[in-house]
Amino acid sequence: MSKVFIGLGGNIGNVQETFVKVIAIVEEKIGSVINQSSLYKTAPWGFKDQNDFLNKVICVNTNLSPADVLKNLLTIELMMGRNRNANNKNAPRTIDLDILFYDDKIIADDNLVVPHPRLHLRNFVLGPLAEIAPNYIHPVILKKIKEIAAESSDTSVVKKI
Repeated sequence: MSKVFIGLGGNIGNVQETFVKVIAIVEEKIGSVINQSSLYKTAPWGFKDQNDFLNKVICVNTNLSPADVLKNLLTIELMMGRNRNANNKNAPRTIDLDILFYDDKIIADDNLVVPHPRLHLRNFVLGPLAEIAPNYIHPVILKKIKEIAAESSDTSVVKKI
């Protein structure tokens, strides 16, 4: 059994309702959700002229490989109305699902990079992650999540709701 941390984000539609549906589908297709953060509200990155985002992090026990977790997350995004492409990278979205960590594995291939390559730069990930896994050690940076969060240079406000 492996432990995977997944970041959830969205700013189109009833995002709270979408998160509830997504978590149920994750439990069906990926594994048991063993922990989840509170909901956080954050300003958008990239395209600033859009609604604020809601974010959270879940921790899942899974028997799936990292590639299969990614495949299932992308399928869930499509089911929930997300269309990923290079032209809409920071655009509004119904749901965004990212693998943050998969155990303490370091993966870098054409389809998947784990740990997520920008998680340490983003308060909207660090806030919820620090809530549920403050002592988890980033396998590349070799610091606890709470330390990375405290040292973050990101000035964006992340508000727990």
